[in-house]
Amino acid sequence: MALVKFQCFSCGETLEFVDRVGFREECTQCNEDCHVCRNCEFYDANAYNECRESSADVVREKGRANYCEYFQANSSAKRRGSASQDDLLLAAEALFKKK
Repeated sequence: MALVKFQCFSCGETLEFVDRVGFREECTQCNEDCHVCRNCEFYDANAYNECRESSADVVREKGRANYCEYFQANSSAKRRGSASQDDLLLAAEALFKKK
């Protein structure tokens, strides 16, 4: 029995499931769906169809539950979109800063 552990894409809550994430599982904190592209190891906003798994069917709504058989919980990623406005501003200033 393996333990699947990852952070919710929406709220950042650490979630744990036995063996796999079911199609109808929800986050215990924010009640968002868990079996979604944005929680998947293959999700990549810069890839074609936002997925690095070339055999997967196209999923239009990346934050909604789906039946993708290639889903693997992204245990190494931190919550996406968690940067504050100040962090983003500092990064932009550093990018265009004259030397």
